[in-house]
Amino acid sequence: MIYQLEQAQKAALLFEGWQETMIWSCLQKVMGSIYVDSLEHPASATALLGDFCFLAGEPLQEILLYDAGPVKREFVIMVPKSPEWAKLIEACYGERAVRVERYAIKKEPDVFPKTRLQEITCRLPDGYTLRMIDRDLFWQCRKIPWCRDLVSQYRDFTMYEKYGLGAVILKDGELVSGASSYSGYNGGIEVEVDTRKDFRRQGLASICGAKLILECLARGWYPSWDAQNQWSVALAEKLGYHYDHAYTAYEVYAAQV
Repeated sequence: MIYQLEQAQKAALLFEGWQETMIWSCLQKVMGSIYVDSLEHPASATALLGDFCFLAGEPLQEILLYDAGPVKREFVIMVPKSPEWAKLIEACYGERAVRVERYAIKKEPDVFPKTRLQEITCRLPDGYTLRMIDRDLFWQCRKIPWCRDLVSQYRDFTMYEKYGLGAVILKDGELVSGASSYSGYNGGIEVEVDTRKDFRRQGLASICGAKLILECLARGWYPSWDAQNQWSVALAEKLGYHYDHAYTAYEVYAAQV
């Protein structure tokens, strides 16, 4: 049997040492869910939040194939804590599981160069507007596919106002770039950066990212960054972060009907 764990801290030891804020969000019951093999003494667990699935403890096929877990999703990024979990993902999903490399960024609260970040926010081109995400912009983001993930993990603006934060750039009243919280936890956010395809390579993501970091620091929040690719690593380093290490993940796609 697999169970959704309401007393999330009972799984904390299985995720111990994993510097991943989306896991913290689940453990803190801010957002996301944790599934385990036992409510009282879990030995296997998965933390699910948005498109991400973090697997810890003893590898267990039932967790990977649990109907309420990752198996029902059209797309999920599975992150195994051990090589044994990785082997089980490959065995369960075969060609549907694409092995990828992601890049962890160091969590250093006092590393950000505030003066440089402020200078970056001043590079906004003429005709563009930089704004923080308010109620109206929140719902605009929800309706537009390319920027939906800036706010999609928050059920409404009230929740976003409490656990989220974001900056966007508009051109002629249209959203063209943004940096926001993919998820939130007590003490910070996980950063999501997106730019509309026809506005990329203009420095807009840097401006949004710099503004978001400054606003997080003003609140006493930590803006955690995890990179999908080398471009994201380079942007993070431009904003003051430092690269930590590469790690293995699996992009798992739903079976074709």
